[in-house]
Amino acid sequence: MTAAPVALTAGEPAGIGPEIAVKAWAALSGELALFWIGDPRHLPAGSNWQLIASPSEAATVMPHALPVLPHVFAGPARPGQPTPAHAQDVIKVIARAVSFAQNGAASAVCTCPISKKALKDGAGFAFPGHTEYLAHLGGVPRVVMMLACDQLRVVPATIHIPLSQVATALTPDLLEQIIRITHAGLECDFGLTAPRLAVAGLNPHAGEGGTMGLEEAQIIAPVIARLAAQGMDIDGPYPADAMFHPAARARYDAAICAYHDQALIPIKTLDFDRGVNVTLGLPFIRTSPDHGTAFDVAGQGVANPASLIEALRLADRMARTRGGG
Repeated sequence: MTAAPVALTAGEPAGIGPEIAVKAWAALSGELALFWIGDPRHLPAGSNWQLIASPSEAATVMPHALPVLPHVFAGPARPGQPTPAHAQDVIKVIARAVSFAQNGAASAVCTCPISKKALKDGAGFAFPGHTEYLAHLGGVPRVVMMLACDQLRVVPATIHIPLSQVATALTPDLLEQIIRITHAGLECDFGLTAPRLAVAGLNPHAGEGGTMGLEEAQIIAPVIARLAAQGMDIDGPYPADAMFHPAARARYDAAICAYHDQALIPIKTLDFDRGVNVTLGLPFIRTSPDHGTAFDVAGQGVANPASLIEALRLADRMARTRGGG
């Protein structure tokens, strides 16, 4: 086990977070140490949990019960029905987890899903989502969203914007920042001494020599050439439709994609249940399951914990790598 446990946030109490937290503990109780920050009233009835007073107690409790560092919310949770009164405490739990990671009491932060709408409605949440709030807490201007599974790592250079805005948003400066943060994360947190990066084109056939678009020649290729000249192992732009078959994936450690679906469709096709969302560029480690609150199945006992299990495992491995363990 790592010296410090992974801090697991409660997320939205009305979603599947409490259920998959308990299921993840059951799967990992003999493998790593974690502690859940939340209100134990929100855990499924009959769950095996035990209160702890500090993260340092998690490793001792972990083999026998889910270690719970209590955070009292404003009342019980109703599965599938988010309560506005809970919003402020959802936010506070995230901040507490980050503080533990920053002071070394936790080795990493793993976040259960939140409802952005519930946070905006209940607390006037000023951030587009989890990632932007974590960047604020970490004091960094830009972070990178990576989706990872055993077969693939992908990074979308632009994320939650309309497709019609991608060509404008994909500037040389943005692309270079995304690539540099990804490269540094692969070195620091994944232990790759010489990461290999492949960059997708924006247009069909990577622009087909300019007949299907000029972004490859004017934006993407110059950034790749500049970074390659500085010693980075990077190539492209490649046609995205030929980047994700097995032989192509064997030639790189991460793929940089132009937009959200270009990155997420291949990884969700390869491993829909076990993909992990990783935030690179933070001064602490953060992972999360690659799914949302799933209000439609909350409270029914059928939620799949596979993505959270992999997110916790990856957080622990990243902490070991970053710490040299």
